[in-house]
Amino acid sequence: MPRLSVNIDHFATLRQARGGVEPDPVAGAVMAEVAGADGITVHLREDRRHIQDRDVALLRDIVKTKLNIEMGLSEGVVRVALQTRPDLATLVPEQPGEITTQGGLNVDQHAERLEEVIELLHQAEIAVSVFINPQAEAVRAAKRLKADYIELHTGLYAAAGPEARITEFEKIERAARLARTKLGLGVNAGHDLTYRNVREIALISEIEELSIGHTIIARAVLVGLPAAVREMQTLIGS
Repeated sequence: MPRLSVNIDHFATLRQARGGVEPDPVAGAVMAEVAGADGITVHLREDRRHIQDRDVALLRDIVKTKLNIEMGLSEGVVRVALQTRPDLATLVPEQPGEITTQGGLNVDQHAERLEEVIELLHQAEIAVSVFINPQAEAVRAAKRLKADYIELHTGLYAAAGPEARITEFEKIERAARLARTKLGLGVNAGHDLTYRNVREIALISEIEELSIGHTIIARAVLVGLPAAVREMQTLIGS
């Protein structure tokens, strides 16, 4: 049974829409943990369009399970991570104007900067994950760069029709097996996982943790956050 890390970015999205203080993502993190979440994830974007530096600092003090900061490679964001020292830093691509992350990092293209950032994070005793597409060459590249974990992008699996989904699932399964069994990397997964498609991914034994946000927050609007978290935990564990 993989752990569940709840991404609380959309609490901050709603707060920033009005420029006020509600809802506070820090309060959301506390409620998610009380409901049974195994960790909290936030994406500190370079443009600070939702999660703010203040949020990250408070979350480091308040989160009792595991704090995962998703982040690009810009100097300012790296500096915040080094100051905050989350339990895990997940390195992700960022594109100006994107609604959400569109795919995994091109590890070879950014190898020099990735190597530099990973070394800085390791010096601060922060474990590092690289968000990649489920491809063997990307897994091996993450290993060469001395990442501790990979997070497999599940977006294509989530968007696929019934037949194509089988193919995408098999890619994720093979990449997870290569990373964990042959290369000794920790394996996480996430992106566009929902209450309807998470169960199959949760059955891949090599996956240690699932990072899930939008669908949980959307469900919470209807049933409340504690119930939404518990429903997802039930699906992951069933």
